Amino acid sequence: MEFRLLVTFEKVATVLSFTRAAAELAYAQSSVTSQIRALESSLGTELFDRLGSRIRLTEAGERLLPYARQIIELTEEARAAVVDAEEPAGSLTVGTMESLTSYRLPPLLELFHHRYPKVRLSLRTTLGDETRKALRQGTYDVGFLMEPDTEHAGLESRVLAPEPLVLVASPRHPLARHVGGLKTEDLAEVQLVGTEPGCPYRDLFESELAERTGAPPPFMEFGTIEATKRGVAGGLGVALLPRMAVGAELASGMLTEVSWQPPFQLYTQVAWRAGKRLPRHLRLFIDASVRLVQEQTGQPASGS
Repeated sequence: MEFRLLVTFEKVATVLSFTRAAAELAYAQSSVTSQIRALESSLGTELFDRLGSRIRLTEAGERLLPYARQIIELTEEARAAVVDAEEPAGSLTVGTMESLTSYRLPPLLELFHHRYPKVRLSLRTTLGDETRKALRQGTYDVGFLMEPDTEHAGLESRVLAPEPLVLVASPRHPLARHVGGLKTEDLAEVQLVGTEPGCPYRDLFESELAERTGAPPPFMEFGTIEATKRGVAGGLGVALLPRMAVGAELASGMLTEVSWQPPFQLYTQVAWRAGKRLPRHLRLFIDASVRLVQEQTGQPASGS
């Protein structure tokens, strides 16, 4: 098995798309297809099931994938140890959620791009359970979580900062004029606007409302935070969102803060597989994440 064929196989297996793998590897799609066929020929078995425009790993592909990742990881580690390169290089697949990608990570990505141009970053937008699973399986090298729990089975992590949440509404909404603190029960008849289920603050908010009011609350669901904010600004309802995501809208008066305090706390964290050998460029990425979020929030990071 040639190393380059394993690299191509690992990329296709990660993104489950020949077209996307070709783009990320800077190959022609025909080259990716021929490399996968060459690897399958050398092994005497098919590694992917072709299902029309979709693909999935066969049982043989599933068995090969962890070995391919170990070989790639060890090869990059060996190269770094022998060459002792002054400039870090390698690839990092990063799992993160939309709110962190949009409002926490841009300074980190900009710093890393300019300071370490030979480090290739690939971002994957997934929610907490998916991110943790991908980290344990080795699909992701590192991931960002926003969770109430700070310890995760099979993972090591560092808490970067508490992530404040705020209930927001249009300035014209009746709750915007409410004086004094609202109770959860006061939200029983309010139209709620939110992102999709699985989002940690949406799920915690929904559970809290169901427990306090005795019934699952009705949510008007939007696919993204930006769409959610626009719906709230248009008077469609109220939404619980990270304060970092609505700072500009609160400052401009497009949205206003409702006087309800969440009875739960989320923490932004960076995580990786427990026991994983951290190559130099991954250690630098983790350290830069800790430093930049600490600068953003004024909060010291902590280990878990």
